[in-house]
Amino acid sequence: MAKLVSGVYGEALYETAVSSGSSDEIYSEVQAVRDILDANPDFGKLMLHPSVPKEEKKQIVDKTFRGRVSDELTGFLITVVDKERFKELDSIFDYFTDRVKADRGIGVVYITSPMPLDDKARLAVESRILETTDFMTLETHYIVDPSIIGGIVIRIGDRVADASVRTRLDDLTSRLLDIQLG
Repeated sequence: MAKLVSGVYGEALYETAVSSGSSDEIYSEVQAVRDILDANPDFGKLMLHPSVPKEEKKQIVDKTFRGRVSDELTGFLITVVDKERFKELDSIFDYFTDRVKADRGIGVVYITSPMPLDDKARLAVESRILETTDFMTLETHYIVDPSIIGGIVIRIGDRVADASVRTRLDDLTSRLLDIQLG
């Protein structure tokens, strides 16, 4: 459900930014709002507290952000509070930033390996990804997970290329169990 909500609201923010010609500005503002919310966790607790009336929450958002960020983003934040979707704000912002990055030709890639990759291996993987996608540049996040045993797992958005030894072993185990049961 949260993914659906983030998509609907994130897309609405994206369309607003594009139609007003201010996607770069709103993208920067979204990052600033995230930083503010991360630095002030009590603000989020206040927005989620059930005993604070919705109208009061909207006024707090308006007073906090009006004049500091664009009217489009302030209005969007008020709508999020009004529709009681503040708890999904982080995933909404994720969706929005991913859409803007996609427009800019930036691919957000998560690469998982059982041990840290050296510079040569990183360059080879990134080059291969750039060759096989339409991305112009990559925002790459490396994750070390020894449980995959060997190989590599690449995630770009909702697509996953899993060439890990752990997955191959799990597949083999599953097939062997099917044979024994069949």
